[in-house]
Amino acid sequence: MNRRSFLPTALASVALGAQTQEQRLNILFLLADDQRWDALGCMGDPFVQSPHIDRLASEGVIFQRNFVTTAICVSSRASIFTGLYTRCHGIWKFNDVFPEEKWKLSYPVLLKQAGYRLGFIGKFGIDGGRPPIQTFDYWRGFQGQGHYFPLRDGKTHLTTIMGDQAIEFLRGCSPGQPFCLSVSFKAPHAQDEDPRQFLYDPQDAALYREVRIPLPQTAAPEYIRQLPLSVQRSEARRRWAVRFSTPDLYQESVKGYYRLITGIDRQVGRIREELDRLGLASNTVILYSSDNGFYLSEHGLADKWFMHEESIRTPLIIYDPRLASNRRVERHGALTLNLDIAPTILDYAGMTPPASMQGRSLKPLVEGGSPAWRKDFFYEHHYNLNGWIPSTEGVRTSRYKYTIYIDEATPAEELYDLEVDMQEETNLAQDPRFTQKLAELRARRETWLRQLKQWRPDVRWTDPS
Repeated sequence: MNRRSFLPTALASVALGAQTQEQRLNILFLLADDQRWDALGCMGDPFVQSPHIDRLASEGVIFQRNFVTTAICVSSRASIFTGLYTRCHGIWKFNDVFPEEKWKLSYPVLLKQAGYRLGFIGKFGIDGGRPPIQTFDYWRGFQGQGHYFPLRDGKTHLTTIMGDQAIEFLRGCSPGQPFCLSVSFKAPHAQDEDPRQFLYDPQDAALYREVRIPLPQTAAPEYIRQLPLSVQRSEARRRWAVRFSTPDLYQESVKGYYRLITGIDRQVGRIREELDRLGLASNTVILYSSDNGFYLSEHGLADKWFMHEESIRTPLIIYDPRLASNRRVERHGALTLNLDIAPTILDYAGMTPPASMQGRSLKPLVEGGSPAWRKDFFYEHHYNLNGWIPSTEGVRTSRYKYTIYIDEATPAEELYDLEVDMQEETNLAQDPRFTQKLAELRARRETWLRQLKQWRPDVRWTDPS
């Protein structure tokens, strides 16, 4: 995409709500990288220390069943920007370029048109073409994976630098202009090319030393043998060998992952303190989430990509300082998606999201409303990486999950009843008792595919009925 592609343009489909400029909310969007849904104290992890994020959750709403529709950072981040499924925004690979007509529909461009001061810090995630510097008033983003110790001193951790940059942005805001700051952490993503993998801040080295983290049940060999051969030979297995293949390596890797999360938590605390100090806290909505999940040896795998819960399920916390006390500490069970981030941000900004967005604003749910809501969603992953990451598609409902590995000579299928098997230990695809349910979900996948093929940027979207 050329530079002109990032210039804001008028869109008739976006309308300002009743809020005046002075009343409009500030928005702080905090995005972790590869943080699975349960790797927080407030989500039940007994080891990880995340007091500041836990406090944010205690003052806001936790969406307990939040998912990504493609579990790889480049596609998920494009979905977060645009509120679109991957096959609709078209960003599959790291060197893909945002099409101009899709970037025009992104929440940063639409907020820019509406008069917001925009900041972006950290990992942009889409590496093709030039980064969208001109869309933002404050840009400290980077393309590629970045490095945890980017300064010459080799001591200052990237997560701390990003906290410093967030504070610098906040200090540059003026009372008369609302802002939206997106902080896109690299943590807790591994530094793939470094043999140490999880390069945490040295000040956190003592954390978790005295605990012994149990190995997941599904890391046992019998569960690995249940996977399709293409998955057993995949990049996820190679990275498992690098990170988790011995007891000591498993302990060090998981503790390193947790230390990186604690590093994020420390910056969340610093940023919130600065909001208080500047008198901005009472008018700033905060969202916290992640671009995808992360296997910690479940199913004998590492990283993400496939459709197991560990890979596709992410944390989502929304804090609105105006929220009534009886709405705080709410744990919501709706199926929510990374697609919902963009329309939610626009809704909090007092704007009507474009009708073609496939996500839905979560603001009504935060406020205790009961809008009609999705019963399922479609999953897709087609970044094959020369055969090392098998392509997958599927459908996840409130209770069942259907996955098809479409690169197998004979496509392999999985069916799980998550009500009784949240760990996805028993594949029911060959069980005659579930023949009808398997047929239903196969048909539902086909229905989703037909509907997604009909998406147009100038046509109102509705999920298939």
